[in-house]
Amino acid sequence: MHVIPAIDLLDGQVVRLKKGSYDEVTVYNENPLSEAKKFAGAGFNHIHIVDLNGAREGKFVNLGHIKKIKQATGISIQTGGGIRSYADAQKLIDAGIDRLICSSMAVKNQTDWMNLLRDHPDRMILGMDLKDGKVAYGGWEKTSDESIDSFLQPMISQGLQYVLCTDISRDGMLQGANVALYKSLQNEFPSLKFIASGGVASVDDLQQLTEAGLYGVVVGRAYYEGKISLEQLNEFNTAKEKKSKKGKNPSSEEGGSIRQPAD
Repeated sequence: MHVIPAIDLLDGQVVRLKKGSYDEVTVYNENPLSEAKKFAGAGFNHIHIVDLNGAREGKFVNLGHIKKIKQATGISIQTGGGIRSYADAQKLIDAGIDRLICSSMAVKNQTDWMNLLRDHPDRMILGMDLKDGKVAYGGWEKTSDESIDSFLQPMISQGLQYVLCTDISRDGMLQGANVALYKSLQNEFPSLKFIASGGVASVDDLQQLTEAGLYGVVVGRAYYEGKISLEQLNEFNTAKEKKSKKGKNPSSEEGGSIRQPAD
C-alpha cells in the first residue's frame, strides 16, 4: 500500500481543516517547501498537495508554491483544489504536476472530466469526497443526490483508474479511518485503485487499510500532531516494499514516465 504524506495549502501555509471547515484551521508550517523537503529527505517519492484556496474559490491559487516544491525536490506530486476545466488541468500538466485530483469537475463539468479520463487516464484521480454517504464537491460545501454506483460506472468505462476517497466526517478528527467504508468500496469496484483519506490516527489504521486491500492512504493530521512519526511512516513503507518484492514489483504495473509513489 502506498503511504502518501499530505500538505494542505491555505494562503501559502501548511494547514489542516477539521471536517473540511474553513473556520477550523490549524497552521503547522508557514513554509510548505521546508515541509516537502522533510518528506523527500525521509525517502518518500510521492506526496499529496491540496490547494484549499482553489477548492473554495474555483481557481488554482497555490501553483507557485507547488512548482517550487517540484523544482526543489523532484518529488512526484498529486494535487487538487480548484481544477474546474480541461484547460485548468492542462495548465497543471504543462507545469509538470504528475497526477491531478478532480472532484467538482466530475460533478459539474462532466464533459471536460470525461475527456481528461480519455486523454490522460494514468494522470487523473477522481476525488470522491463523501458526506453522509453522498458525494460532496465545491470545497465540501455541496452534495449530490446521485448514487455512488451510477456516479462511478461511466467513469470506469472511460478509463478511470484512481479514486481518492475522503470520509469528510472523519477528516482531520484523528478518530480512526473508516475501514469498513473503504473495504466495501474496494470490494464493490475491484478494478479501481482506492486511496483512503480522512481519520487516520495510528499505524494500526494503516495496517487495517492494507488488510482491506486499499491501493493507498493519505496521511496528514496524524503526522502533524505527532500521532505517527515520519520514521514510523517510512518504516511502514519499507516493510510493505520488502514484503511485496517477494511477489511482483508493485511499481511494475504502472508504465510511463511518471514517478511512482513510495511502496
